Amino acid sequence: MTTPLYDVTAIGNAIVDVLAPTTEKFIKSQDKAHGMKKGGMMLIDEARAVSLYGDMEGGVEMPGGSAGNTIAGLASFGGRANYIGKVAQDRLGEVFRNEMQSQKVRFDTTPLIVGASTARCLILVTPDGERTMNTFLGAAVELGPDDIDRDLIASSKVTYLEGYLFDPQQAKQAFIVAAETAHENGHRVSLSLSDPFCVDRHREDFVNLVENHVDILFANEDEIKSLYQVKTFEEALAIVKNKCEIAVLTRSAKGSVIVSKDQVIEVPAVPTTVVDTTGAGDQYAAGFLYGFTQGMDLKTSGHLGALAAAEVISHMGPRPEIAYSTLIEQAKAA
Repeated sequence: MTTPLYDVTAIGNAIVDVLAPTTEKFIKSQDKAHGMKKGGMMLIDEARAVSLYGDMEGGVEMPGGSAGNTIAGLASFGGRANYIGKVAQDRLGEVFRNEMQSQKVRFDTTPLIVGASTARCLILVTPDGERTMNTFLGAAVELGPDDIDRDLIASSKVTYLEGYLFDPQQAKQAFIVAAETAHENGHRVSLSLSDPFCVDRHREDFVNLVENHVDILFANEDEIKSLYQVKTFEEALAIVKNKCEIAVLTRSAKGSVIVSKDQVIEVPAVPTTVVDTTGAGDQYAAGFLYGFTQGMDLKTSGHLGALAAAEVISHMGPRPEIAYSTLIEQAKAA
């Protein structure tokens, strides 16, 4: 087994988020005109991205992407963090790279020189805190097996894969290369299912990935039910228990359930005022993975996740506004 230099290497869509408040009326108008569904994520082309950006007032730009948010959260806990994702050699690409490095995340994936621009996600937040995402994937989908630094994967305790990246064929190949490299070096592989729509599009491939390449699975209630095409959370729980080493299943205000072959652990949600739910699952994963890679038990790791999720939904944006390292003792005492 290679001695790890990093706690987690995350692989995902390198995206710059643009967040702006909006109204229920605007979401309904966009549903009618463009099929935008409140609380969901839809893929858009560059022309639509430019048009929608023009309709957003008070937008704030910040690096995002699900796995990017998670790895930034892990670094905020004090974890040793590395990120693999594709940006273009443009202004937004520099915004993403500089911010990741300022958050003490290693990020040195070669940028795309010719072709699509850096990906962006236009996030509309309604007064109830619900976020509706419109994503132009741009350069992010160009990531492939050649972008996987095997030495970095071999030097990471956990390799974390973002389900949103699973659309392009070359990304699927990159996931397999990363997973096989991690396991060859005695390390674990983790996957976030990301979104029920992702699961619907790639169910068979996701099932194969979970059963053959994944040790730690992250999913919310809708995603895990979609993966196994069952109607209840309890049915999905019973199935996933035997499919991977650990499944971490989040249930919003109901808290989360962590399941392995020999235990089921319920972790309550941490009460907070909800401002923006963007990044809740991402930061839960950050907390859990930090605890897990530091040798904490599953329950404490889950509490770290719950605390991180509560912090991020209490303000606009998908990344922490405090040092998550300040939450560690609180989780240990829970």
